Amino acid sequence: MSDIQAIADRLEIEALRCGFTDSSLMRDWDGFAATFTPDGALRMPHAKIEFTSRADIRAGVERLRGLWEFFVQTVHPGPIQLEGDTATGRTYIEEFGRFHDGASHRNYARYHDRYQRTADGWKFTERVYEILYYDTTPLTGSVPTATTEFDLPAGVHA
Repeated sequence: MSDIQAIADRLEIEALRCGFTDSSLMRDWDGFAATFTPDGALRMPHAKIEFTSRADIRAGVERLRGLWEFFVQTVHPGPIQLEGDTATGRTYIEEFGRFHDGASHRNYARYHDRYQRTADGWKFTERVYEILYYDTTPLTGSVPTATTEFDLPAGVHA
């Protein structure tokens, strides 16, 4: 494999990882499921959750995200090991949000990933979610509305 191909593969895998998060935050469940191979798996061992097909992933994530008043996930790239048409890697994340029942959630976690090159580009064959830190301290902020105004600190100008 040429160095240029390896660079292209790494960029495509990074775009896949970003697409996963973006489709989740935008509630694009079809786009979210499409980041996986048809028989791909999303596993959350801490919660005994396992989705093992695109259809299962789509339905399960839509159901789980329906529990949230708001949810934010930020992604921090981790390593990628290319092995021909397959690869492995890790992605580090920070998440916070509030459930509709008022419970707050903040965590730091990582995904252990397996990727496959397909005719449609790189896809996840498996993502395993591992929580590294978890906090349920109440979030005191709120979701802004179209009429929310923010006061800037003294000396800061728009």
